[in-house]
Amino acid sequence: MASAQDVQNVLRFLSQDAKVPLAQAMSKVKDLQSSKLITPSEIAKADFDSLKTLFGDEKLARQVLNAAKRVTKKRTSSDISTATVSDSPVKKPKLSSEPIMDPASYEASLVLPEVHMDADELRDTVVYTNRAPLVLAFAVTLLKYTMPAQPPSSRLSLAQAVCSANSQSKAKSIGIQRGMTADEQGWGEGQPQIRVMGREIRVMKRWGYEWKEDEPVASTQGTLVDTEETQQPESKPRISRVATDETVMADTQATFIDEEEPALWGVDLEALKRSNGPVTVGDRKESASGLPIYKPESTKAYLMKAFELKSAAGGRPASGKKAMAAKEQNLAMLLRALDLLYESWACILSNEELDNKAWSWYVEVRPEVKAGAAGWGGKGDIPLSKVLDLRRPAGYKQSSIAKWASNSMRKT
Repeated sequence: MASAQDVQNVLRFLSQDAKVPLAQAMSKVKDLQSSKLITPSEIAKADFDSLKTLFGDEKLARQVLNAAKRVTKKRTSSDISTATVSDSPVKKPKLSSEPIMDPASYEASLVLPEVHMDADELRDTVVYTNRAPLVLAFAVTLLKYTMPAQPPSSRLSLAQAVCSANSQSKAKSIGIQRGMTADEQGWGEGQPQIRVMGREIRVMKRWGYEWKEDEPVASTQGTLVDTEETQQPESKPRISRVATDETVMADTQATFIDEEEPALWGVDLEALKRSNGPVTVGDRKESASGLPIYKPESTKAYLMKAFELKSAAGGRPASGKKAMAAKEQNLAMLLRALDLLYESWACILSNEELDNKAWSWYVEVRPEVKAGAAGWGGKGDIPLSKVLDLRRPAGYKQSSIAKWASNSMRKT
């Protein structure tokens, strides 16, 4: 199976060297993998009729084949030149100081901070921020429950796609942004889409991306109780589960969730639009650094510095490392409060119902700002008590197993 890096490389070749529109290139990756044509050299040696069948267009197939031969020839010439001068005392190129992380380490580097606090310990906390990072926090925590098979990098990327789409919509409604967005111009056509917090976003499937280090140990009669306890997150109390309508429904829902689905990227349609424009030397160098997706590293960095505490009257605000540590702690407390909120409802709501409620919950707790353009980017207080008060009341039941099953059948 081709690695995630192989998939990215063939996408770059198709979109940049062969000038295939990226949306169309993405749709052909799986077919190329099946035909074992994942590198330019393999494509260059392929039978033209096979390529014509694969791409469904003679002109496009010829375009891809010629590009593959051109790239392969260029690399071969470069290799010969390198071998010819290898004995000369020319300085060797410096290797990158950045180690290439394996997927498991990469995902671990993107995990957001956590705190082990209960609702009573969180209730008096008030964080200070603007609306965009709060949307991110709501979305990235929601995805833990509605799309638990997605790795941290995917959740961050998808959450940023939601936040960006919401910001664009808001900017247009208050007159800050004019003209059509890339989505309105049709740049997302052909890309799969999913719904998060009630908003449709375009995604790209990360075929071949394997990020989990260990496969789960098969359960036996002797390990059932042990597994049930050890698989619960440390941030949640260990509990013995009793089979009730709620737990049976949650377990049944999990069987639908756990079906093998590839990891996803949120597609940055504005970047996609730019990448298919006229290519100059400078643009080409820049676009080669990655695909037009929302980068999870940027999303995490933004979240880590977005949540402050108002300094006490007459007191000096923290600075430097202390300020950064305080912001990370504030983020962790907000995420914990959101976890408690989603956790309270997840056992009785379907994924669709939980997603539908998420936006209304965000509206309930978002900071108050001035109306119109004057409030753009404005900050305000978010009492965590408001988040916690949205949790499911004790004894509240909305759906029966039968109702949930009926909803699930309608979705499929």
